[in-house]
Amino acid sequence: MSNASFKSKLAYSSGNLSVNLMAQAFASYIVFYYVDVLGVEPGLISVAMVIHGIVNAVLNPLFGHISDRTSSRFGRRIPYMLFGMVPLAALFTAIWFPLGTGTEVFWYFLTIVLLYDILFVMVVLNYSALFPEMFTTMKERATVSSWRQMFGIVGMIIGVALPPLVYGNLGWGPMGAIFAGIALVFFIVMVSSSKEKTVVDREKIGFVESLKFTFSNKAFVLFVIGSFFVQFTFAMLPAAIPFFTKYVLGAEDASNTILLGAIFIAAIPCVYLWGRLVQKWGARKTVLIAVSIYALAMVPFVFVSSVAAAALAAAAIGIGLAGLLVLLDVLLSEIIDEDEQRTKVRREGMYFGMNGFIVKWGVSLQAVVLGLILEATGYKKDAVQAEAAVWGIRSMLSFIPFVALLIALVFFYLYPIRQTKSTTRSGDLEA
Repeated sequence: MSNASFKSKLAYSSGNLSVNLMAQAFASYIVFYYVDVLGVEPGLISVAMVIHGIVNAVLNPLFGHISDRTSSRFGRRIPYMLFGMVPLAALFTAIWFPLGTGTEVFWYFLTIVLLYDILFVMVVLNYSALFPEMFTTMKERATVSSWRQMFGIVGMIIGVALPPLVYGNLGWGPMGAIFAGIALVFFIVMVSSSKEKTVVDREKIGFVESLKFTFSNKAFVLFVIGSFFVQFTFAMLPAAIPFFTKYVLGAEDASNTILLGAIFIAAIPCVYLWGRLVQKWGARKTVLIAVSIYALAMVPFVFVSSVAAAALAAAAIGIGLAGLLVLLDVLLSEIIDEDEQRTKVRREGMYFGMNGFIVKWGVSLQAVVLGLILEATGYKKDAVQAEAAVWGIRSMLSFIPFVALLIALVFFYLYPIRQTKSTTRSGDLEA
């Protein structure tokens, strides 16, 4: 739907608040909650997160392919969102109300998380797949992506920076219920204003053949590997910060809000700037600059030792992070347009699904790396940490994400799609 109204752009973008609120609250606090608060063994939670990652990853391309082939009077994407919103909110709430004792808590966690995965993928994949279909020009995509990330950053602030204040006063369970309610409201706003094209070439080939088409696209392969390493850092930073503030800085839980808030508050004004830059320079050049800034911003966490210094370093991270939040979906939309030129079929579901399949491993890898570092360096719950554990926690905010971003930079450099100055639709590309 080209030339969409401002109202529809804003309403569609608001759904990203819900997505990021749930995703970031889960990624940032679930390991800390179940390990440090409930006392479940870190190794067990790492196993659960790996299983979660496998199931979530497999569901993404499967649901994407099903969505591409769906035909209904409501469209390909909207029926799944309508069906999934309410149970998704209920399951998110249940995650924060654990039942049982000992290993029973682990089995409860694993069961609820797997059910949550099904609904989360159903709703969020179809929400994402609407983006390149509803907004077809580079200008529209840059504008809507900027608005989406502004809402997304608000969702991150709620889901990442506010929990210490909320669970500190109300408890973890009520926090989950409140966040689920907020997410549901914005999902309803998004779905009520979203419209799909009534005529679109639907996927007709089978799942395996569709996979072959997807991975024959060089631009997608390079993009998704780079995106994987970026998403790994997105997951690593908020998950490591609670350990960093508690055991490296020796600060209270409220300091998590300061550090995480500094990242996202700094990112908000930069989102608009990155949206303008991608229109001027094209997606590839702009993403290389954003990754470079983001990587360099990790360096100070090697040595910062006060909350104030850490907050300044966190604000620097927000500048590069804002660019990547804007750019990733714009890059993937370019790839989908290029694929349509080759195959004559719009396959947003499969591309977003395969992207989800691969980058979701970044969240699981983050949980594994975090768990392994804590185990290997002698981390002990609620104790003064040994020097090895302190440096291990520091590495999760500096050396490890820095290396991951250097790898991402290589793959984005090799990304072959260029935007010409005369491009009005991002599908008009040159390789």
